Amino acid sequence: MRSLADIERAIDAIDPAGDATAAARDLLTLGEEVLGNWLHARDMVPTDETREGFRLLALHRQGTKGDPSFNACRETCRELAYYYNLLTMQRGLSATTDRVAMMKMICSHLHLFVGGKMQVAALGDFCCSSRPLRQADMDNPMTKEA
Repeated sequence: MRSLADIERAIDAIDPAGDATAAARDLLTLGEEVLGNWLHARDMVPTDETREGFRLLALHRQGTKGDPSFNACRETCRELAYYYNLLTMQRGLSATTDRVAMMKMICSHLHLFVGGKMQVAALGDFCCSSRPLRQADMDNPMTKEA
């Protein structure tokens, strides 16, 4: 399994102007890997099951067990599945590049949430706000601007 840093680089490397179907497949897989990292960090074996046709949604469901605040990224996972369907099931869409860019942004959001949640357990208690991370930076004199 790739590390979160490797996943971030892979997300960044996807070209929205390239093959939309391949990008959608790659981004969905990267989303699954992000959730796999969450499960491994909690000493859980990622499921191979699907939920509503997506392993991503089954992994999310598995990841919420014992941590209801993880539900904050539920809609992000559903949006990834939605954009995957848009890009792979409907040919000839206008603004396909924009749709790939949006899916890429959503995958990045999932990555940032899970990465932050692994640092601050309370992340997600209030929406998906990163306030606990920002607050820690504000409390650290080394990160304050002079």
